[in-house]
Amino acid sequence: MKKKDDLKLQVSEAILACQDKQADDVAVLELEKDSGAFTDYFVMCSGTNPRQIQAIADAVDERLEALGLRVTHSEGYKQAEWVLLDYVDFVVHIFSEKARQFYDLERLWKSAKRLEPAALLPKPKARKSPAPKSPAPKKRIKKKP
Repeated sequence: MKKKDDLKLQVSEAILACQDKQADDVAVLELEKDSGAFTDYFVMCSGTNPRQIQAIADAVDERLEALGLRVTHSEGYKQAEWVLLDYVDFVVHIFSEKARQFYDLERLWKSAKRLEPAALLPKPKARKSPAPKSPAPKKRIKKKP
């Protein structure tokens, strides 16, 4: 169970990195074990220009390296049309809008379960509100005659 929790944390960090750089249309596909898939998840998003696509890729890489996870393979960074970051258990795809429509991975992997990114993000911890304090006693001010 721990490995699955670690994987969800890693995927959620990749999602957060994409969102931090204002990536468009962030999507997550959970690939089926018997589908011949080579990984468990695809994280996909779009950038509006090559500079943003590279910034998203850099942010994902930095955030996951902070967790001790290094990319095992990457492609497309210089061209910045479709950047692929392979982390073995999940792959991050960062597309230009045109390339995303052309390759249409969501259609190619239509048997995969589409998850909302929020489903993988950690739930905010409920903060305990402090016990209500009794009002401080009012100080009496003596009036001078």
